[in-house]
This record gives sequence, C-alpha cells and structure tokens, in this order.
Amino acid sequence: MTQDTSPAIVHRPWYSRIGPGLITACVVIGPGSIMTSSTIGAGRGYSMLWVVIISVAFMLAYMSLGAKLGAVAAESPGELIRRKAGRWLSVAVGVGVFFIAAAYQSGNNIGVAAAFEAFIDNRMIVAALVVLFNAFAISFLFAFKDMYRMLERLMMGFVALMLASFAINLFRLKPNLGDMLKGFVPTTDMSGDMVTVVGLVGTTFVISGAFYQAYLVRQKGWKVDDLSNGLVDARVGSVIMFLITVMLMSTAAAAFAGRTDVVLESPVDVAEGLKATFGSSAKIIFCLGLFSAAYSSFLVNSMVGGFMASDGLGWGSKPSDLGPKLLTTAGLLTGMAVGLAVMIFDFDRAPTIIAAQAVTVVAAPLVAGVLLWLTSSRDVMGEHVNGPVMTTFAGLGLVMLIVMAGKTAIYDLPAKVEAYRASTATTGEADTADAKIPAAVGGAEVSE
Repeated sequence: MTQDTSPAIVHRPWYSRIGPGLITACVVIGPGSIMTSSTIGAGRGYSMLWVVIISVAFMLAYMSLGAKLGAVAAESPGELIRRKAGRWLSVAVGVGVFFIAAAYQSGNNIGVAAAFEAFIDNRMIVAALVVLFNAFAISFLFAFKDMYRMLERLMMGFVALMLASFAINLFRLKPNLGDMLKGFVPTTDMSGDMVTVVGLVGTTFVISGAFYQAYLVRQKGWKVDDLSNGLVDARVGSVIMFLITVMLMSTAAAAFAGRTDVVLESPVDVAEGLKATFGSSAKIIFCLGLFSAAYSSFLVNSMVGGFMASDGLGWGSKPSDLGPKLLTTAGLLTGMAVGLAVMIFDFDRAPTIIAAQAVTVVAAPLVAGVLLWLTSSRDVMGEHVNGPVMTTFAGLGLVMLIVMAGKTAIYDLPAKVEAYRASTATTGEADTADAKIPAAVGGAEVSE
C-alpha cells in the first residue's frame, strides 16, 4: 500500500493574505483627502471622478513595486540604497520622508480634533483628547511584541468603519447613478480644471506610502513565495482607496453641488451640512468615518516617516528596533505640538505647510525614482525585475510627480510665501495700531 507523499495544500484564511495594502490605504485616506474630495464634489459635482481612476492606478503601480521590493530583496530598502549608491542617498530619502510626515502630522491631529469638535464645545477638553490619543499611539509602539499584527487588525477595523460610514450617508442621499457614471469619462473642456486635477492626484498618489509598502511586507513576513499575495493585497488596498474617494466626492456632489448656502472649510462643515440634510445621525456617522480616517492616518503616517528615516540613517528598520520607535515618537510629538498650538493658541500653520511642500518638491520625485530604480535592478530583483509595461507606466507616474513638484515650486510656494508675508505684515500693522490706541479692536486674523 503506497502512501501519498505529495505536499499538503495549506488553505490559509483570506485575511492572512492581505494587510499591508489596507495599512497603506489608511495613510492615503486622511483629513486632507476627505476635505479635497468633498470640496471637489461640492464644487464640481461628479465631473472629476475620472481623475480618481488615474491617481489610484499610479498608486497601485508603485504599491506593487513596493510589495515586490519587500518580498524579494534580502536587505531592507535603506541597506540596498547604501550598498548601491551610498549613505548620502539613503539619508536623503529617509530624512526627506520624515520631514514630510512630521509636517503633515499636525493636519492629522487637527482632523482627530475636528471629529470631537463636532460634538464637544470645550476646546481644552478636545485638546486633552488629542494628547490622550497621541499617548495611546506612542504606547502602541512600545507595548506589543508583535506590533505589526496589532497594527494590521486595528487598521482593518478603521477601514471597515470608513467604508460603512461613508457608504451609509451616500446611499441615503440616493445619488444619480447616470451622472456618477458620466463622471468617470474625462471631459474635453479642461479649462481651469488642471489645478483641481493636480490637487486630487496629490492627495491620492502618496509615494511615501507606496514605498512604505516594502517595509510592511517585510514586517508581515512575506517572502518571494508570497509575492502573489503581496500583489493582490496591493490591489485590494487600491480598490479601497478608490471606493472611499469616490464615495466622499459623490456624497458631497449629491448633498452640496449647486448650493450657494454651503461653504466647506473644514470636515466639521461637511458634517454639519449632512446634518442639515438627514439630521444628527448623518453627522454622527460621518464623524465616525472622519475619526477613523484621521486616527488611522495619524498613526501610520508617523510610522512611515519614523521607519524610513531610521532605515535611511542605519538605525534599524524592524518594529523591534529602537530607532524606528524613537523617530516615530518624534514625528508624533512634533505633529501634536503644532496641532495643539493651532487649536489652543490659533497658531498659523502656514510656515509648517510651506516647509512641508518645499521638502515634498524634492523628496516625492526622489522617492519614486529610487523605488523604480531598485525594482528595475536585476541584481536586487532577479527574475522579478520590472517588465517594460510596468517600467513605462511607473515612469509616467514619476513624470507626473515631477510635473506636480514643478508646479508647486514655481507657482504654489511663491504664492503661499507672498500671502504669508502679506498676512504677517497686516497683523503687525494692526498690532502697532492696538499699541497706540488701546481702545481699538484686535488685529486682523491670519488665515492659512
């Protein structure tokens, strides 16, 4: 009697075959993307939905590159860069991403605060809650032996909350499906829309998050044999980004498009606008999604900066290493400090945003170029080196990032610097007038 010696087929549960892509989706869907999507939907209806397809397609391409690099390469990305190009490049990539993450972390703090401010009028209580959630995030870094597994489970919960909350409000609005479908067809008249297109692409095509996919894949323990799982996982994460962005734009289009009585300046305005349509339940549901988006991005964004900077500096890239934990904590504390200054003292975030955009001009194309270069290197990837189709499409994504960086450097940054100078000059004049005339009302408000 012969025995069957063929290897047993192990059927792993579906959730073990995904994870890093979901975490990356949480980086992308934050307060900034919620506001951008909602503002575009309110102002332009469904007409910009086609842009989501393009931006998510580029994000998918680079997430796939990150997943391949993490599964195939024997060394961490920082070690690879140092070996192939030198320490200067690994430091430039890591530190550049860290400063971007730290600068934008204040926005995630303000997004978390916005979810509470919709229900709590006391600013100090809201500030205390922000400090509490920062403390939880820092303790999360040090408390768990298998931090990745806990992070993955937490992000799965946040993704489920986002999908459910944004879908419920959209279905209650009953959007016109015909108009939605038309929105996925590019329009021939693009006059005045390029700024909108670039803004939407910029909030969805987050290259640092795509590069961090390599670290997440390594933390999950995937190797070359798991490469197919990594690529499927990247697609799942991209689909989630697509669905949430489309739901946000479509909700705003159905609720606010064509209305002159609604001005969306913060996520709270979106929540209040939905409350006027459906009552307090719509506001509560939206704020659940807002909190999930803000806090998930809040935690993972800081880890992107901390882990990539630590790896770039040669301080370690594993969750068990001290370097990533300390730099992630530094990013969290920096974002919290700026966020609290804005909430409590009305601190002007403009210098922080200007600095972040200035670093992004250099860092974003650099990070994309390095990821494309590493995954196109046969000595790193072996038989899994990029093919001509992927190289061409990813190259187009790199060109788009360079164009966006050029636009920011030539138009956006000078305009913001000039506006900031003008606002500070106005404030200074008002303060001088106040000093001379004590009875005068306070100076002009500095707006972002």
